[in-house]
Amino acid sequence: MKWEELTPEQQAEVERQLKVISRGVVEIVPEDELRQKVMKSVVAGTPLKVKLGLDPSAPDIHVGHTVVMQKLRQFQELGHQVHLIIGDFTGRIGDPTGKSETRKQLTEEDVLRNAETYRQQIFKILDPEKTKVHFNSEWLAPLTFADVVKLAAKVTVARMLERDDFTKRYQSGQPISIHEFFYPLMQGMDSVALESDIELGGTDQKFNLLMGRTLQKEYGKDTQIAIMTPIIEGLDGVQKMSKSLGNYIGIDEEPNEIYGKAMSVPDELMLKYYELVTDLPGEELEALAEGLKTGSVHPRDAKMKLAFTLVRMYHGADAANAAQEHFVTVFQQRALPEDIEEKEIPAGELEDGKIRLIKLLTLIGFAASNGEARRSIQQGAVKLNEEKLTDPNAEVALSGGEVIQVGKRKFAKLTVK
Repeated sequence: MKWEELTPEQQAEVERQLKVISRGVVEIVPEDELRQKVMKSVVAGTPLKVKLGLDPSAPDIHVGHTVVMQKLRQFQELGHQVHLIIGDFTGRIGDPTGKSETRKQLTEEDVLRNAETYRQQIFKILDPEKTKVHFNSEWLAPLTFADVVKLAAKVTVARMLERDDFTKRYQSGQPISIHEFFYPLMQGMDSVALESDIELGGTDQKFNLLMGRTLQKEYGKDTQIAIMTPIIEGLDGVQKMSKSLGNYIGIDEEPNEIYGKAMSVPDELMLKYYELVTDLPGEELEALAEGLKTGSVHPRDAKMKLAFTLVRMYHGADAANAAQEHFVTVFQQRALPEDIEEKEIPAGELEDGKIRLIKLLTLIGFAASNGEARRSIQQGAVKLNEEKLTDPNAEVALSGGEVIQVGKRKFAKLTVK
């Protein structure tokens, strides 16, 4: 299809869509084919099939995971159809991407439980009416061994070793199991079965996305476009957002926790967060960037808007207003919040009316372990009735009514029964 064959209105719509699709992405392979697919979609009035594969090896989504989902939402707003592939089959193998060793295989029960959690959280971002969910066991489980051998014959070992993680492991003498080579093949077969037009993924998924193009061509299908989204840094501003590093914002966390964490995003990353993990329209983002540049918008106000937006997206406007009021009260006015959760301490846990501070923190759930409680105390993060406590061996007297605080966001009023 030639550009000149389109009406001025169709040309304008193609350009509009390409601008939205290109916003915040790292690479599109190949860009000329994307333009062709969008042109055909606009002229025919048919939506493109946009694919995202999910290997449900972890059940909780943080905002780093939502970078690609925000892009999917934009595709939906452009009128296209999103197809989520839940890797109930591939999840039993585990994607070795970025791993220095073979990944532990999940049980079928693990995969299905995690997949259900993913589905619940994903629809906080995506429109369920414009989303189709598939389980890739539908087409992968029925393959015979002969089918698998035929599939494996389409790709060489040399091609597989082009993957950086495989190359490093091979050169360092670390084991690579044969079944790991099948992961990108199976992800590629997802694209064959779905006949996807576009597949999205992070930059670390480039090899797998391009494998989809390779296998679609081998099976006589139209080839998909690979769109790579960036990996976002966590709250430390340096490393990739990760729960294991503790530098994440979980979309299922409490509103005050999301708001408080968002306020700790480094200033230099603020616009990146706006662009990649919020639903702020492009025009508003451009105006905000200009305001920060000229000084007409204060960075603190921009960050408060970011925090408000994230809470509003996952908990609603009322919760966002309450979280903002809580933040202003506690952190800007240096006052205790009005509505503090009560935590009950069984009287049997006290000896002569006292309890070890470390035990108290773990008992009320403000520390996951004694080690975490000890670190919080040593770092000066613990206060009782607004008095800082720094001795991890301390015992505190409780009679009820005390207010304990850990960090900037955890408060509790203690009762003894």
